[in-house]
Amino acid sequence: MGLYIVEEVVLKNVVKLKLLASMRIHSVVNISRIVKYRKPVKRQRMEKLKPVEVNGVEEWKIEKILNKRKVRGVMKYLMYWKRFTAENDT
Repeated sequence: MGLYIVEEVVLKNVVKLKLLASMRIHSVVNISRIVKYRKPVKRQRMEKLKPVEVNGVEEWKIEKILNKRKVRGVMKYLMYWKRFTAENDT
């Protein structure tokens, strides 16, 4: 999902992560969920996906809606974009 700082070791197998306040998830996780960051391999290309064009308008395909909430009267959606990884969810 991204790079996060381990804020505190709660137990031998549980850590607390430093997360953004906007991330409304529990910050205490089992260490089995934590993996060491690895730099990209030299000359590794990141594929930039292009939007689909429908009637001359660029569009992205949504695989599924993960969550929704109302913020100041406006409905906001958390979507899983087709052909993208989880860090691109918005």
